[in-house]
Amino acid sequence: MLRPVTRSATARMAPEDRRRQLIGVGLRMLTERPIQAVSVDAVAAEVGISRGLLFHYFPTKTDYYDAVLDAAVRRTLRNTEPDSDTSGRVALQQTVQRYFEQVQRRRDSYLALVFGNGALPLGGNRVQSIRRVFAERVLDMVEQPPSSLPTVHAWFAYMEDRALQWSNSDDPAG
Repeated sequence: MLRPVTRSATARMAPEDRRRQLIGVGLRMLTERPIQAVSVDAVAAEVGISRGLLFHYFPTKTDYYDAVLDAAVRRTLRNTEPDSDTSGRVALQQTVQRYFEQVQRRRDSYLALVFGNGALPLGGNRVQSIRRVFAERVLDMVEQPPSSLPTVHAWFAYMEDRALQWSNSDDPAG
């Protein structure tokens, strides 16, 4: 769905602001479809610029997709952080609950981020980044030594699988 171009959309913007705007449109589109289905032509049209100008900010389509996916990782991590005034079990419960909610809300995007579809080299470092940050957060919350990282990482992989199953189920208890 293309949105009408408004005067403010076509106004001259600082390069970083334009990059943020383009990434924001990509993030929104990513909630509706996998990254490979995000059209750079549609992104450019939505913000009222030419396809060529989009490639001024992102030299290739892959560079643009990478920027959107990196932003999706940051959003996932930000949306699942516990409140700053919590710790221990409460922080862990908030993190798990928020993670399940994030996967429920953005299941298709999360699947595309983690598993891709073979068309692009998705996953990899991004997935490891998400999993490592979660595991390190949990280590801090439950006050375990760094040597427990492999165990907590395995627990997160289990939790990720449960969240994906739960988000695909009509029975949230399933």
